[in-house]
Amino acid sequence: MPFHYRAIEGGTVVMRQARPAGLTLTPMKASPEAQLRLLELASIDAALARLDRRRRTLPEIAEVSRLTARAAEVKDAITLAETELADLAREQNRAERDVEQVRMRIGRDTERLDEGKVSSAKELESLQSEVASLRKRQGDLEDVTLEVMERVEAAQARRDEAGRQADAVAAELAEVTRRRDAALAEIGEEEAKAAQERGSVADGVPGDLLALYDRLRGQLGGAGAAMLRRGSCEGCHEALSTAELNQVRASAPDEVLRHEECNRILVRTAESGL
Repeated sequence: MPFHYRAIEGGTVVMRQARPAGLTLTPMKASPEAQLRLLELASIDAALARLDRRRRTLPEIAEVSRLTARAAEVKDAITLAETELADLAREQNRAERDVEQVRMRIGRDTERLDEGKVSSAKELESLQSEVASLRKRQGDLEDVTLEVMERVEAAQARRDEAGRQADAVAAELAEVTRRRDAALAEIGEEEAKAAQERGSVADGVPGDLLALYDRLRGQLGGAGAAMLRRGSCEGCHEALSTAELNQVRASAPDEVLRHEECNRILVRTAESGL
């Protein structure tokens, strides 16, 4: 294996193995015009990749997701508030019934006292004590009723606020969804035009060369061909060695070359610097 020598700062000389010629001749041939069409395909495929990336990273998609989650949270808040209101309504009804029952008992006992129907001092004292106890019970129950009513007002306020938030989120979600759909439609139109153009260009590429290009494109996750521009591969941006450039110069124009550094089809043009 031959070696290259390179001097570095400080006068030290380092030795490294020379890289072998990084070009491969494929078993197929194609006219220079057909090979140039691969660069057109690569440009179109790059545009299609950008459109796909734009679709997947549309800010409206993330915003729709966020607003949808927020709408679900607000809906849950409304449901919780309405459930609490239903429970409080039952609790308030019970408290009001209890107050009414105590009030009726107080009325009956007070009526007996006022009408002088109680003859026994002991019974009179007992009845008066009962009325006093009932009045205290009535006061306690009325306090409970007031506390429940305050809780009802608070729950209603939470429900109403959640309802206002739900309306605001729904309006914002509708607007963001409209923008997302418009952006997706625009991307779809551009993709359709690019796909149609790609079909026209691909029609001018021999089947075996097109199959190789598409296979490499799938393997590399990008373009399957790159231009040789001023002695460098535009696919991996690596400069070709002198041996590699000599190999390119020695190859017939219809030879299909592969750059081993990135495995792409290397297309020669007037800008290749040969």
